[in-house]
Amino acid sequence: MRSRSALLLAASAMTVLAACGGGDPQLSAADEPLRVGASPVPHAEILRHVDEQLAADAGLDLEIVEFTDYVQPNVALDDGSLDANYFQTVPYLEEQEASAGYDFTALAPVHIEPLGIYSSSLTDLAALPEGATVAIPNDPTNAARALRLLEANGLVTLADTGDAAPTSLDVQDSPKGLQISEVEAAQVPRSLADVDIAVINGNYAIEADLVPAEDALALEEAEGNPNANLLVVRTGDEDDERIQQLEGLLHSDEVRQFIEQTYQGAVIPAF
Repeated sequence: MRSRSALLLAASAMTVLAACGGGDPQLSAADEPLRVGASPVPHAEILRHVDEQLAADAGLDLEIVEFTDYVQPNVALDDGSLDANYFQTVPYLEEQEASAGYDFTALAPVHIEPLGIYSSSLTDLAALPEGATVAIPNDPTNAARALRLLEANGLVTLADTGDAAPTSLDVQDSPKGLQISEVEAAQVPRSLADVDIAVINGNYAIEADLVPAEDALALEEAEGNPNANLLVVRTGDEDDERIQQLEGLLHSDEVRQFIEQTYQGAVIPAF
């Protein structure tokens, strides 16, 4: 297995990919490594488990490319630098397709990372002071999830936006007069010292050494959650034998057991 870590800058990421992409032109796609972009935690960890424990027996050569943001994995998939990516949810994918014009296909979901409310100073949401500050992710999909989690815990009331994702402008009432600031999702954990509470994506909470089941003041419900993370490919590549192999391995009992034992509820199998 050849694993690469991509930097935040697109140019750097593409340099890494180009360095490992010069295979024999005589090889068919089925003979080449399957290049999959992923967030470091838990996506790349799950892929490494697949690569180290399952891929060889399935005849799959897997190459994992790590990204630390939510933008470049789709850019790289679109331009052909990746064969697939594994980091996003259906709502985020739909928002990205609408805004960037991507033509991608989502395969079956793999796992859910419940969004959580965290604090470095409070142990109970009931203790929130008047005018409390809260940091939430700034991308539309995760901002909407964060706002709905705040609403579910009685901290805000949102306007009825129908099928549209709510934004901070849709907050109609807040009993505590919350002051909401939007921060790039990967940076939200770093803001904990500067705000009263922060709404953090599960993968970034884990990277920040937070244990969602223990440290979160509130978590998203897993049942009926539309925000499962899934494998995504360019439309038309769904029948690639390598992609079908990877999809099957990601939905195996071995991967389910790995997720359950490794993440202890911070990441939940969605299959």
